[in-house]
Amino acid sequence: MTQSKMQKQFPRTTVGGISLPRMIIGCNWISGFSHKSAAGDTLIRRTHSCPESAADILSTFLEAGVDAMLGLFGVDGNLREAVNLAEERTNRKMIIMDEPIINMDDSPMARHEAELEIKACAQRGATFCLPLHSCVEQLVNKNTETMDRLPDYLSMIRDAGMIPGLSAHMPEVIQYADKNGYDVETYIQIFNCMGFLMQVEIESVAKIIHAAKKPVLTIKPCAAGRTTPYVGLNFSFNAIRPQDMVCIGCFNANEASEDIEYAYAAIERRLPDVSSRNSPLQTSVVKGTAV
Repeated sequence: MTQSKMQKQFPRTTVGGISLPRMIIGCNWISGFSHKSAAGDTLIRRTHSCPESAADILSTFLEAGVDAMLGLFGVDGNLREAVNLAEERTNRKMIIMDEPIINMDDSPMARHEAELEIKACAQRGATFCLPLHSCVEQLVNKNTETMDRLPDYLSMIRDAGMIPGLSAHMPEVIQYADKNGYDVETYIQIFNCMGFLMQVEIESVAKIIHAAKKPVLTIKPCAAGRTTPYVGLNFSFNAIRPQDMVCIGCFNANEASEDIEYAYAAIERRLPDVSSRNSPLQTSVVKGTAV
């Protein structure tokens, strides 16, 4: 990517009164969740066993104005330190979007545990708190089209000084939150050109995203490495609304630089300015050039 692209301010949206880049940094390829194999998970964890390696990735994003990060900061203890290192290197601030794992049982002890974990998010410096999808979806009642007791947890998030959002694999989470007017400022929703991990057809989820009352943060645009950033980001950015976002993870700083350029190109509807992949014989077809 050219130096001029690195210095540009990445296109932004507004969520809950906070300016966010339309591309959000994901953490699966830092924290060890490959969605492929145990060997893949191990490779990620070994590569990013210390905060310095992740800080290289985060610094690349921050320098391009991609200054928001979604992750499980309570699970991966290196993430917060990696953010600190990247902020020091770039003299830029990262917006933290934390996905806590909270106890959703309906008991006084469970609610106390949930409140403590939500407060821990705030102590980790989170601006946004989006309880993990596997927690949120325990509250979904498809018969009544409600999420029972959800307002209790959203209130805990507000009381802790953070902006509430919901992580969702189930697209009904968006529909029910909007229908019932729950105090939510954004939604995380799986959305990719391959339908990877999506619970209903791509077309249906696209309609739900376009009907959502709040900005939607789409995740897994490259289907956990099953398609390329060129294909995945072009699909995602051209299938969502201008106020929506795409979260993408990467394995190293070079991938981060490429992903930034792929995203710019998708938004600007042009070919990306990236080097060709390696090939034993660089023919004109491989290069994509005129003969």
